[in-house]
Amino acid sequence: MAFGWLHAEEEACSLAAQLPGVTAIRADLADPADCERLIQQAEQSLGHLDALVLNAGIALPRGLLTDLPTAAWDQLFAVNVRSAFLCCRAALPQMVRRHKGSIVTLSSMWGQTGGSCEAAYSASKAAVIGLTRALAKEVGPAGIRVNCVAPGVIDTEMNSDLTEEDRRALQEETPLGRLGTPEEIAGAIWYLTACAPFVTGQVLGVNGGIII
Repeated sequence: MAFGWLHAEEEACSLAAQLPGVTAIRADLADPADCERLIQQAEQSLGHLDALVLNAGIALPRGLLTDLPTAAWDQLFAVNVRSAFLCCRAALPQMVRRHKGSIVTLSSMWGQTGGSCEAAYSASKAAVIGLTRALAKEVGPAGIRVNCVAPGVIDTEMNSDLTEEDRRALQEETPLGRLGTPEEIAGAIWYLTACAPFVTGQVLGVNGGIII
């Protein structure tokens, strides 16, 4: 297994050192050349790619769209959408040659429904869903599956700015009565990559029922 990363250098190196057969490759996924290099190094390390998981993402501070600088919009789309395009473009030729492969993108429940004061983030995650569905049709005849996981509210650093009051309100709004965990998202990704050979072009909501 190889994973690309840009931030959290110490954590990434520590994790790679603890897991046999894991290679960490530092890359800026907003940079086309770095995306190409990442895929090439992963292929060299592994021999070939069975699966590509595209989970790079940022969420800008919540606020009105009219207050959002153009540069911030561009950065968000560069990381959340453009990086997925660049990595898919780099990885697909080998998958097509092998007539085999699975791609999983990461969207969000806001990509499905839209979130107030998160218009840019919602738009970028909706774009990821559109890319997933279109690409599934495009590369399905080559034996490649493309699916999407759309998490709900997950207990991660990205949501660390939520107040305790916000967290309680979201838990009450969620039928399962709690926030999700990164491990539960990982389980959904594993299902789509390894356990669902006849599933493609789908958006799997892992959200505790907050969106049904």
